[in-house]
Amino acid sequence: METGLNILKLSLCLSLAVVGSYAQAPAPFNGFRPGTCDHYECPTYKLVEAGYGFEIRMYDAALWISTSPIPAPSLTQATKTGFRRLFSYIQGDNKSKVKMNMTAPVITQATPGKSVYTISFYLPKKNQQSPPQADDLHVQSWKPTYVAVRQIGGYVSDDVAKKEAAALMESLRSSDWILPVVKSKGKSPAYIVADYNPPSQTTARVNEIMVPFNM
Repeated sequence: METGLNILKLSLCLSLAVVGSYAQAPAPFNGFRPGTCDHYECPTYKLVEAGYGFEIRMYDAALWISTSPIPAPSLTQATKTGFRRLFSYIQGDNKSKVKMNMTAPVITQATPGKSVYTISFYLPKKNQQSPPQADDLHVQSWKPTYVAVRQIGGYVSDDVAKKEAAALMESLRSSDWILPVVKSKGKSPAYIVADYNPPSQTTARVNEIMVPFNM
């Protein structure tokens, strides 16, 4: 009887240990292509590695149209302000009066240490060679770029973005990618928030925290 009780206790301890180890392990990266990209043109990339809690991509060279830095009390407010101006731009509010298709994602980059944000739209492929100009916007050129990515849902506030950016870096620590990321961007790198859904969509939202880096 005592032997059977000891075996039961040992079995219970082992079960708790296994459950505890799984609870502490980072969740695998979702690994699915945002559904928005089935309807809107998205920047192209090659998947380099899908890890636990992160993905490494090599983005192809591309052009983005960007706002000037926007002072705002929050990432959410800056993104709304920038989105309105950029949406007007693709509707023809540019020097060439050219209308363009909507693309995804909308990306927001914070200025480290400041409440200042830059918002960007990916330029459609057919407009990449000769992007329409606008006085208050500028074209950003991405060379082929390595990007560490963490995919999340819901709406992204400043606090959520900071938390998930820290989680992305923590996930990278168990991989060989942490060294080039830290070497080129530091231990607390600037990050980009990529939003793939319109604000009116309240379910099945897909966002990404992105950290571009050099090899």
